[in-house]
Amino acid sequence: QVQLVESGGGLVQAGGSLRLSCLASLRTASGYHMGWFRQPPGKEREFVAAISWTGSSTTYADSVKGRFTISRDNAKNTAYLQMNSLKPEDTAVYYCAARSGYYNRNVNSPSEYAYWGQGTQVTVSS
Repeated sequence: QVQLVESGGGLVQAGGSLRLSCLASLRTASGYHMGWFRQPPGKEREFVAAISWTGSSTTYADSVKGRFTISRDNAKNTAYLQMNSLKPEDTAVYYCAARSGYYNRNVNSPSEYAYWGQGTQVTVSS
């Protein structure tokens, strides 16, 4: 069983930064690709970013390219999402997720991810 716990959310003004962390249970560290998704109020969950198990491949939604950076530290069993130049439209509950298999297969589809954290709220004020 894989367990994921997000942290680092909060309230920030537009233009500010936050770094989200996703701590995984020990067994998660081996071979799992990680993704970040978000769910704005009243909307469906959407893809934000993903990173391969080795960290050699990353993928971003167009809406966050150039502002967000995904990374991971397998020695710490932790994935990160550095969010800069935040906008009010980035307000959402952010979830981390884990998946195995071929990295590039539907990397932005929530259905490809077997394990999910409980989410952390990010609110960006204008």
